[in-house]
Amino acid sequence: MNKKTIAVVAFALFSLFFGAGNLILPPQLGFKAGALWWLVALGFCLSAVLIPILGIMAHSRLQGTMFDFAEKVSPTFSLLYCYIVYAISIALPSPRTASVTHEMAIQPISESSSLITSIVYFALVLVFVINRSKILDIIGKFLTPAILLVLILVLGIATVTLTISFGPSTFESPFSYAILEGYQTFDAIGAVVVGGVIIISINLKHKEADYEAKKKLIAKAGILAGLGLFLIYAGLMFTGALFQDTFDADIARTALLRGISLATLGNVAHGFLTVLVSLACFTTAVGIITGTADFIKGRFGNSQKAYMATAVLGCVLGILMGQFNVGYIIAVALPALMFIYPITIVLIVLNVLPEKYAIPKVFRWVVVTTILFSVPDFLGSIGYGETITPFTSWIPLREFHMGWVLPALVVFIGVNLTQKKID
Repeated sequence: MNKKTIAVVAFALFSLFFGAGNLILPPQLGFKAGALWWLVALGFCLSAVLIPILGIMAHSRLQGTMFDFAEKVSPTFSLLYCYIVYAISIALPSPRTASVTHEMAIQPISESSSLITSIVYFALVLVFVINRSKILDIIGKFLTPAILLVLILVLGIATVTLTISFGPSTFESPFSYAILEGYQTFDAIGAVVVGGVIIISINLKHKEADYEAKKKLIAKAGILAGLGLFLIYAGLMFTGALFQDTFDADIARTALLRGISLATLGNVAHGFLTVLVSLACFTTAVGIITGTADFIKGRFGNSQKAYMATAVLGCVLGILMGQFNVGYIIAVALPALMFIYPITIVLIVLNVLPEKYAIPKVFRWVVVTTILFSVPDFLGSIGYGETITPFTSWIPLREFHMGWVLPALVVFIGVNLTQKKID
């Protein structure tokens, strides 16, 4: 594979994970982290860059669909996992795109209700989902490069014009907090859901290449895409940290991004960025609802009625949730992510590992362990933390909301050692 091919695939992967909604997360992390912006950058990119890229590499090994990710646990579990992931996708990240659009583009210039924005937004989404227009695909090819260029301007101007000094961090555990904030990108889920499409596209364009050549292509492209994402996210956190003394400590995520954009670019360029972000949000919402409707359509014998019903339901959910502010949607998303993300991470890692270490028995035991030890973190995220603390205080890393990590690792090692003795 030549360098041009690797670069094209790398950019495709970069565009897949570089969603407009993701832009609102890093600046506030850096803003609150201050001098420790580099530490939150590492934590955030662990869950928002490394795991998603590993998800693509897992797809390159499986050469299948999302269903194949969890099939080794059991076909029933895999199907249930797919339904849960798609339900979360249309109920949380899709509505968040409308909320981001309202707070970035509408709220600064109009006092109109966020409900009106949400209704108009998802009415348009429904039109595009039903008609499956290719216009957004064409626009999408230009959105990521354009947003990227504007962001590079923001980072460059901030670095050159501002004094490089940082205040103290306001986080008790910046690294673990950043890992959990990385969950809010939904990119690990995106890798599992959309990764198969990327792999199919590569297979169609490079039919002459053998399996190993394609794996190397995806690995190299993944490293390049991951490096690009890391640099952008770290740059946004660095910039957020530079503005720590400029804005109120409790400033909202979208307001901070808007403020940084105005301070560095001015009104005209900021307006351009706002339009780009809004369009990127819109294409994301259309993609999520179309993908979910396609999945349900496939489960019901390619029924067009199932497709339409899912599209309408997705847009109704979008209106209901999209009227709330971004901070509220992120807070509501946390319990769902505390449950589904650990399972997704474990499935990705197991599918990347050599098959001799990830036989079906290993999948089953590790996933079951992950689910069991994710329950306390899930209950803690919905307000039952103090109630369950007497029963869960012995779990390692529980205080960082990652109590599932070490138990899953121990079970993984234990099952493999037991299996080796049996063999």
